[in-house]
Order: sequence, then structure tokens, then C-alpha cells
Amino acid sequence: MAKRAHLRASDSDRESVADRLRAAAAEGRLLTEELEERLSRALRARTYGELDAVTADLPRSPQGMARRQHSLPRVGPVPAVALVVFAPLALALVMAAVAFLFAMLTAWTVLALVLWVVIGHRRRWYGPRWQYAQRRRVGPPRLFP
Repeated sequence: MAKRAHLRASDSDRESVADRLRAAAAEGRLLTEELEERLSRALRARTYGELDAVTADLPRSPQGMARRQHSLPRVGPVPAVALVVFAPLALALVMAAVAFLFAMLTAWTVLALVLWVVIGHRRRWYGPRWQYAQRRRVGPPRLFP
């Protein structure tokens, strides 16, 4: 403990002691005059030993601060107004996304069909069927007509 008493305290350490003193005053553990005097000593303190001397006669963790430090933040029930406003908004956003995707799919399909009609179906097929027909016509010469 002697080593800690000589270490320099930071601004955040002084502020946490000041918060602890204010909480003790709110609980009725300190009078207003005592609070002012201890706050001035705490804010002028340079080492942990001086800060510990300011809070030596106070409980280690006041009830209110212990409850705030260890409990999870509570989330209250969702107001009915929020449900009335945000539920249709969320539904509208989902429907807009589906409509957008459907429109994009339809537009690309129509574009592909138009290009096929304009460019694609006029080309002749010169694939394996034409080559097969040519091979059948070419063969060994006939000996007898």
C-alpha cells in the first residue's frame, strides 16, 4: 500500500474521487461544508495517498455507485407509437426493395429478348448439322449409274 500512496494520480482519478464524494453527499454521509472542503482537497491532490486520505472514512463503494457499475443498462418497453410508425415504414422498405429487384430482373430480361430478336435470330446456323450434310453428299464415286 505504501507504493501506491506515492504514485501520481491522474485527472480521471481525481474526477472519480470527486464523483464518489458527491454520491456520498447525496446519500447523506457528508454535509455540504464537508463536501466542499473534501472536493477542494481531492482536486488539488497529486498522489493516490492524498486521494485515499480524502475518502478514508467513506465506504469502499456506495450503494448507488455499485448498482450503476454492475448492472446492465435497462431498456424499457417499446412505445406503441414507435410500433405504429416504424412497422409500416419497415414493410414499405421491404416492398420497395422487392419491387426494385423485380423491375431490374424484368428490364434485363426484356433487353435480352429485344437484342435476340433484333440481332440473334437472323443468323444462320453453320454448326455440326451443315457439316454432317456435306459429308453425306461427298463419298466414293458410283460405278454404276
